[in-house]
Amino acid sequence: MEDAQIISMFADERTREAAFSQLLKKYQQKIYWHVRRMVIDHDDADDVTQDIFVKVWKNLEKFREDSQLYTWLYRIATNECITFLNKKKQKYNVSLDDDSTSYLAETLADGQYFNGDKAEMKLQQALLTLPEKQKLVFNMKYFEDLKYEEISQILGTSVGALKASYHLAVKKIENFFNNHD
Repeated sequence: MEDAQIISMFADERTREAAFSQLLKKYQQKIYWHVRRMVIDHDDADDVTQDIFVKVWKNLEKFREDSQLYTWLYRIATNECITFLNKKKQKYNVSLDDDSTSYLAETLADGQYFNGDKAEMKLQQALLTLPEKQKLVFNMKYFEDLKYEEISQILGTSVGALKASYHLAVKKIENFFNNHD
């Protein structure tokens, strides 16, 4: 189902739930994996994803369609991830951009929901070493294959800055691979 149809159906009280079901069917898995790559833990990703779709339910009729629906969803998801990570930092009084990422690496290694091979595990560990913005940009470009223009709309950042962030992220990941056998 096309996004315009979903939005149109959602506007009608009689078809609102069916429209939302279609939206979930179309986007829930993509949003979950976007969130999961940021928060790492499956249970946290599930909770954040649920919060995202509660927000979407409450605000979809206010969606102005001046961007694509998935761009709007990813913006909400990204903001919810950042909010969640900031709360987690405050709660545990740690910076997720420093050496305390070992907890997340252990969570990743022990995670029953992670089924990647050694190379994928190493990539995920490398991603944990990146600053939040570089990790976001890398995930959206590499895993979700979004164009810089789409990422720019989601994050509200210039294409040039995104290209620089992605380039720096790639270099840091390469260094991680070279220094961790």
